[in-house]
Amino acid sequence: MPASPLPSRASVWEWAQTALLVGNLGWTTLCLGGYRPETLRITSALNGLLLVVHLLGRALGGDGSRRSHPAGWWLLPFLAYAAGNVLWLTPVPWLGWWDWLGWAQLILVFWVVLNGVRATATRTVLLGGLVAAASVAAALACYQRFVRPDWLMLGRTQADQFIGRSSGSFGIPNSLAALLLLLLPLLAVLALRRDVGGGRRALGGVLAAGLALGLVLTVSRGAGLALGLVLAAWPLVAARGSRWRRAGLTALATLGVVAACGALYWSVPKVRERGRQLVADAGEVTRPIMWRGAWQIFRAHPAVGGGAGSYNVLFEAHRPGRYQDEPRWAHNDYLNTLSDYGAVGFALFFGVGGLLAWRAGRGRAPRQRDWLDEPRVAGALVAGGAAFALQLFVDFHLKIPALAMAVATVAALLVQRAWPEDEAPAPATRAGRAGALLVALAVTLAVIGWVEPYYRGEALRYAARQSLNRLAAGQPSLAEQRATLERARADLGRAVQVAPANAQAWSDLAYATSLGARVEPARAGELGRAAEAAARRALGLSAAVPEFWLRCGVALDMQGRRAEGGAALVQALVLAPASANVWFYHSYHLSLNSGDPGLALAAVETCLRLDPDNAEAQLLRHRLVAGRRAP
Repeated sequence: MPASPLPSRASVWEWAQTALLVGNLGWTTLCLGGYRPETLRITSALNGLLLVVHLLGRALGGDGSRRSHPAGWWLLPFLAYAAGNVLWLTPVPWLGWWDWLGWAQLILVFWVVLNGVRATATRTVLLGGLVAAASVAAALACYQRFVRPDWLMLGRTQADQFIGRSSGSFGIPNSLAALLLLLLPLLAVLALRRDVGGGRRALGGVLAAGLALGLVLTVSRGAGLALGLVLAAWPLVAARGSRWRRAGLTALATLGVVAACGALYWSVPKVRERGRQLVADAGEVTRPIMWRGAWQIFRAHPAVGGGAGSYNVLFEAHRPGRYQDEPRWAHNDYLNTLSDYGAVGFALFFGVGGLLAWRAGRGRAPRQRDWLDEPRVAGALVAGGAAFALQLFVDFHLKIPALAMAVATVAALLVQRAWPEDEAPAPATRAGRAGALLVALAVTLAVIGWVEPYYRGEALRYAARQSLNRLAAGQPSLAEQRATLERARADLGRAVQVAPANAQAWSDLAYATSLGARVEPARAGELGRAAEAAARRALGLSAAVPEFWLRCGVALDMQGRRAEGGAALVQALVLAPASANVWFYHSYHLSLNSGDPGLALAAVETCLRLDPDNAEAQLLRHRLVAGRRAP
């Protein structure tokens, strides 16, 4: 099929879509990549508005005569399947909807860019906005590395494990590396072009150098390996000439990659430290544990998976004793998708994505429409996308909204170039325009009535839970404890009103209520009943989460209902047999018995074998040993 001519001028609707997407990409990238729920309230609202504007352009503007690109429909079956998974399969539906909304917004951005951003000017502005966001993130990485190593956006402090590595506007260095990886080949190609002015080449070179420096400062082994593999193998795919010539160029590229790695190893101490750590550990230490857990969940549910958003909960059944971290995701997007959605979901997303890439590769446009269609530019975007895809084997970039939106944007631009749609005008019927208006109305109502309250409730819960965690980690005064608990209970009360299906919010409300007995011991029974009611609501929404059983057991103990409390704690042990936290709660429950502390001591010893640094368990063990020695 011949390449379709691009629109000579962008409509107002197209410029509106471009502006919304560029603004949302910048906002989300600068807010820790959109990881926090309070950020997602705005990100999701802007994405909803983006889709509404796109639909209004089809209903009210000239865009209604454009045919939708066929590639836009290919990923919708996955979205429908994932929604069914949340409704009928997952044991944690509130987490399933979180996951589904992430996929939905990725596919939404792909659809809108593919169908709604097609003029040269708007495509240039969109890609330029993405490069600008990445450049700002790289500049912040330099600030973090050379000025304030513990700095993070939004007034937060960097985790100790990442000190010495830069994450820029993200919370995790590997996330920044993924964004830079996606765009660095493009800027390098723009800097090396000979058919443009020196000013443009200089700008491309400066931006490429900035992104390369940011990538080095992340000290991301996965990103470095992914980029090295793509650069080394690229001549085999992109170079012209005989296979011997391509093999020679590949060998030269490989030598160049090895030389660059060697130079970084000997000149950057942090790179050398992480390289030696990789050798000392004979590879990764914690990631294989998470990968095995995901694979075991998939093997138990090979067709449809364990359920959307369920990985972190179902991992407890496969947790080894030596690993006590909370992974949340599998640090491998491919395995995580298999774990949550099974082979069917994997095929509907990654399988269809592979078919899209194959179809686009076969349909390469024979003539150029604008500078984004130039083979070198498109090849650079493909290289960045391939490196991004390789890094998904060791990270969870599709779970980070800014990265999901960025890769969806690049993918849509590539499909536009390599798979030109039929540009023959389609008659804009009344039914088609009315349908677009109805869908726009439905999207608006869904965002206002469901999506916004969902994220608002989670934002209230998240902030309250963080305050409770700080309370447990510190040594505040009694007045500070009381004030913190009152605020947390108030916020959690609002959270369950706004989002009553959020089981974690009910569990956290039970936790905050039970902690009230520390400052008001005379009300232990009353608070225990209130905590039990909240814990029962959580369990009514999901009985698969060990923490919910812990909250219920504690609430029952507060009321003196020890046998029922013990039964709840045993159920938590059944679900999480290798969790040090669950064993600690069980040992504390057993210590309440006035008889022989032997069972409690055995339980706390198990806890300490799993987590030797557990300070509360150490204190409990000391008290139990002292009590056993007393006459």
